[in-house]
Amino acid sequence: MQSDRSSTATAPAPGYGRASRIVSAWLAVGVFLVFMQIVIGGITRLTGSGLSITKWEIITGTLPPLNAAEWETAFELYQSTPQYQKLNEGMRMGQFKFIYFWEYFHRVWARMMGFVFIIPFLIFWRRKWISPPLMRRLGVVILLAGLAASFGWIMVASGLVDRPWVNAYKLALHLSIALALYSYLFWTMLKTALPFPQVFHSPVLKRWALRIGVVLAVQIVLGGIMSGMKAGINFPTWPEMNGEWIPSVLLDLSNWNGENFVAYDQHVFMPALVQFVHRGTAYLLTIIVLWFSYLTVKHPGNASLKPAVFLVLGSISLEVLLGIWTVIRCLGTVPVGLGVLHQAGAILLLSAVLFLNYQVSGRPK
Repeated sequence: MQSDRSSTATAPAPGYGRASRIVSAWLAVGVFLVFMQIVIGGITRLTGSGLSITKWEIITGTLPPLNAAEWETAFELYQSTPQYQKLNEGMRMGQFKFIYFWEYFHRVWARMMGFVFIIPFLIFWRRKWISPPLMRRLGVVILLAGLAASFGWIMVASGLVDRPWVNAYKLALHLSIALALYSYLFWTMLKTALPFPQVFHSPVLKRWALRIGVVLAVQIVLGGIMSGMKAGINFPTWPEMNGEWIPSVLLDLSNWNGENFVAYDQHVFMPALVQFVHRGTAYLLTIIVLWFSYLTVKHPGNASLKPAVFLVLGSISLEVLLGIWTVIRCLGTVPVGLGVLHQAGAILLLSAVLFLNYQVSGRPK
């Protein structure tokens, strides 16, 4: 397979200048804020803080408890949850304030993002700096943000009854929507900041770049499920899984039943399956990235694409190392620092892959 060496570039249209640069900077700030929101969400999850606030109050929830009586009320509400009764019974007020902080910070950051978005938006709209295509894309951004917030509460609510933690599948869905929001906003920023990319006439590179993106999306969803199930704790070894290349629990056909998929916290089957597939997908993704890099580097005509390729290579190397290190440090609990770094690394890898796909997309869409 060979890629065509010819490429073209489109000249900027008249009027592209200061206004576009300001709007691009605004979108870049938005991308950073969403990135941080996902990272803060990871800290919230890994510190067990997500269930500390038992109500979803959009307006009144902006303020934290302001006196001892309000803190006691908040603590009493938390004491009625399964998480406190099954995992944290005897927790002191100081410990509760710690987990409350991270969930509160996560929610306040989301509100702050809304203000950062709406105020400049109104200014830019009044000055007619927002084109109709960009307006439509911003509408999708708002829709995705609303979905992420709504499913965030659905996820939290799943941990307030019976289970002392949120449902892993709902957590993965919440994370997936948040990353879809990040990806769409990142792509919108690229369209605004780099509206005239060089065009690569290579269907081969386009297909393989798209495959990298699809496999990475699957891998991120698997990572969310694995995190929700705390699957790393069950098999904290690498390259084997507790001494086995394929866990024996997966080879027992009697374990492949609906109950084990639903009640995943009652049997080691699902944690084993999710971690096994997550590892396998990581190997597949690495192989595809290496193959794409080979196709790109061997043709001099693709020289301008090499920085994006090196970004993908660097970010996937870092992410693989972080993934291995995180797993082997899951000795009874998931290490917060490594877990957060692993999640942040996944977002950086996603950003690099999006940038790569934008460069080979052929035209601004």
